[in-house]
Amino acid sequence: MKTIKFLTLFTLFSTLIFSCGSTADIIATPVENIDKTPLKVSELTEAEKHNWGHLDLVKDTIPGMSVDKAYAELIKKRKGKKVIVAIIDSGIDIDHEDLDDVIWTNKDEIPNNGKDDDNNGYIDDIHGWNFVGDGYYEQLEYVRLIASGKTNDPRFEEAKAELEKEREKYLGLKSNYDQFLLQLSSADETISKHLGKKGYTKEEVSAIKTEDKGLQQSISVVQYIYSLDAGSVSEFKQQLKDGLEEFNNRLNYYLNVDHRGRVTGDDPDNLNDVPYGNNNVKPKKKTESHGTHVAAIVAAERNNGKGANGVANNVEIMSIRSTPRGDEYDKDVALAIKYAVDNGASIINASFGKSYSPHSDWVRDAIAYAGEKDVLFVHAAGNDSKNVDVEPKFPDDNVNGVEVSNTYIRVGALSPKYGSNLVANFSNFGKQNVDVFAPGAEIYSATPENDYDTKGGTSMAAPAVAGVAALIRSYYPNLTAAQVKKILMDSGLAIKTKVIVGGDSSNIKPFSDLSKSGKIVNAYNALIMAAKTSK
Repeated sequence: MKTIKFLTLFTLFSTLIFSCGSTADIIATPVENIDKTPLKVSELTEAEKHNWGHLDLVKDTIPGMSVDKAYAELIKKRKGKKVIVAIIDSGIDIDHEDLDDVIWTNKDEIPNNGKDDDNNGYIDDIHGWNFVGDGYYEQLEYVRLIASGKTNDPRFEEAKAELEKEREKYLGLKSNYDQFLLQLSSADETISKHLGKKGYTKEEVSAIKTEDKGLQQSISVVQYIYSLDAGSVSEFKQQLKDGLEEFNNRLNYYLNVDHRGRVTGDDPDNLNDVPYGNNNVKPKKKTESHGTHVAAIVAAERNNGKGANGVANNVEIMSIRSTPRGDEYDKDVALAIKYAVDNGASIINASFGKSYSPHSDWVRDAIAYAGEKDVLFVHAAGNDSKNVDVEPKFPDDNVNGVEVSNTYIRVGALSPKYGSNLVANFSNFGKQNVDVFAPGAEIYSATPENDYDTKGGTSMAAPAVAGVAALIRSYYPNLTAAQVKKILMDSGLAIKTKVIVGGDSSNIKPFSDLSKSGKIVNAYNALIMAAKTSK
């Protein structure tokens, strides 16, 4: 998700660098004139920014999922059934202050005795399993294909062309970021010296009067940063440094044919070569924050005065580490899904994806297995601004258009801006292969070591939906996973207006054309429909 932000920043300042339906009768929301809801013209408050995905479109003019309304009017003090949600992702900080009381524990396993007490094939899997082991940086899948030397693979030449294009892109971005960071650092130093202090304000910079051409140029650079509403100069410099770190990771690891990241000792092309990995489900580094962020969107402890509230209040999070920095292996994903199903998860969140999948059949079989066992599989649509009906994104649930599971739901991302910018500019879409949309841009949630941060991506939209699904399965446990999927799709808010797609203002489409349901998930409506369906 970082890359989207970095590429957006690059677009903004590159010029400067080079120039100096059917259930409407039972639904309280939406009202009939939902598309006439007034646009919110004021900036979101800090509280709204941290909670916008839980707000109500009609009441707050923010396209949230009406979670707060659902708690206030429908859930109140009701007691539901505990629901296990498996997060297949990077490591999760299971000791985080906002997650430590909602982590799943395998009660059939005796901790740290070096034995597989429950005979599930995994030793001491107390809170889940780590299929990545001590690994961290990995190649992208198509780079692995090139590294394999399988020139007879029909995708080999396409992969080589893709690698050349991507390396050229990130080398260019790295060069531009380097240049701009140098330019900004020089301007920052010049202004600090002129003012005799660091940490100056926008107003102090605007008040400078000078005939010095060098100082004038520095002022222009810094004022441009302020115009981006990107925080202080020091914060923006850190964003540039973070971007450079990401570009270096791509060039040195993800896009490096010579990099060898797998350290688990198994054959990733042999599904039966098990066991491998270990029981350490926590992040390898503090910067491995994705899984923690995702888990907290689903189930961060509610109303504890810390961070932000999770969507669901009666959840146990099963941590399954399968996603390194780079592309996950199909084998790890397939086995992770099976692990989740066999150990009691009723919902699986999968906030990852890739365009190449050499063993997609393994993963598809695992998704089908989850469906057979009444487990809902929630998948992020991806952050390429692409139509996944045309350009597939894995894992998927269909073979030549025929679905293998009726419990797989794919989620696109919304921004907090109701109106033409409703769809997050990075979100993938697809009338056939994306099912619903949910809040995914600018989402505030937990990160490792009792920290918090705002991140954006369909990776954040999927757990929002998984959280609503958990509410349904908690309070209406007699409903099947297939029924829960149908409720999520049928009970959402149907938006009729046209929206900008992929951040391209020339690409305008009806929102209803971007997903199968044409709706945005709504927890309040979903619980009402669940109550009626469960009778």
